[in-house]
Amino acid sequence: MPATAPITQDFITIPRKDGGEALPNLIGMTRVQLSKALADVGTPPKQIKMRLGQIWQWIYTKGVLDFDQMTSLSKDFRSLLAVNFQLARPEIVTRQISTDGTRKYLLRIAGGHEVEAVYIPETNRGTLCISSQIGCTLTCPFCHTGTQKLVRNLTTAEIVGQIMVARDDLDEWGKEPGAKRLVSNIVLMGMGEPLYNTDNVRDAMLIAMDDAGISLSRRRITLSTSGVVPEIVRAGAEIGCMLAISFHATTDIVRDKLVPINRKHKIAELLQACRDYPRLSNSERITFEYVMLKDVNDSDADARRLVRLIKGIPAKINLIPFNPWPGSPYERSSWERIEAFAEIVNNAGYASPVRTPRGEDIMAACGQLKSATERARKSRATIAKEIEGE
Repeated sequence: MPATAPITQDFITIPRKDGGEALPNLIGMTRVQLSKALADVGTPPKQIKMRLGQIWQWIYTKGVLDFDQMTSLSKDFRSLLAVNFQLARPEIVTRQISTDGTRKYLLRIAGGHEVEAVYIPETNRGTLCISSQIGCTLTCPFCHTGTQKLVRNLTTAEIVGQIMVARDDLDEWGKEPGAKRLVSNIVLMGMGEPLYNTDNVRDAMLIAMDDAGISLSRRRITLSTSGVVPEIVRAGAEIGCMLAISFHATTDIVRDKLVPINRKHKIAELLQACRDYPRLSNSERITFEYVMLKDVNDSDADARRLVRLIKGIPAKINLIPFNPWPGSPYERSSWERIEAFAEIVNNAGYASPVRTPRGEDIMAACGQLKSATERARKSRATIAKEIEGE
């Protein structure tokens, strides 16, 4: 079989600089897809399982960037891999480090598009917030990311690649078993709606959870959705990670405005999907995210309605002080109002931690993710419009 035998797959890979067709990316292939890819380039059937295990370990335990680094493989086999495949990560365009240690990465992917990922270090863990789409379709008016139009879904490789880039930057490959992990938690709370890209998100998270690689516990991965009801139970069954709901309102009238998907899937339908979520228990509670907007959703009546709505659901309420951005139509609730809201929720028996804003000085806080190039384009367009109007 020729060394350049074609491989059928549904990935998007980094274009070659000469303009030719890109080589398939081994990063982001599931075990089944990788087995088929190895078979398609002539790997003897009896060797596929062994080769797959070796390659998987080099990619996801050692974090190698080049096939020549896979020294347990013969030179001939490494050459075969190099001719047929690539190990492509997103490219870091910029890396900003906040005064609180938060790191924001602007990453370039196939087609020249850019997405953002944020690493948040804490005393007992390190959380990586990753994106699932370029842009977003949900247009939640309080969310800066929602003002960027959807371009496309991210591929499995591009989702996994965000984890790998962060681990590269933090020098986290090849550590001894039991060593403290810098990237210990993953949250799908970056750009986009994960459950509009369920297949790729699922495959990426299964790769991240694979015991022979990155090996993150499913309970250390949280998927946040605005309420794509038909996909919620499926995500629980096929991924098994923790679930967070971007809730933000206690009446359909208000939620229709703040989270427009509510016009399609009302609060009652969303909460029933939460009650049906697999593995739901007191030890695996659903997190209800609630951004605090001054005079919009922060009254005592809202707090009391909230605890009535979620009654019977093992849950915690994550209160999020609104993170303002240029041109945002909302204001952050006062700390006195947030504390009063939290007290009502706490007294009803629900944990209601107030999220400490992180990375605000580099626009990395919750709701602020939006690529720098899109901001620049919008700024240029706005300036041009103003000039034309003079």
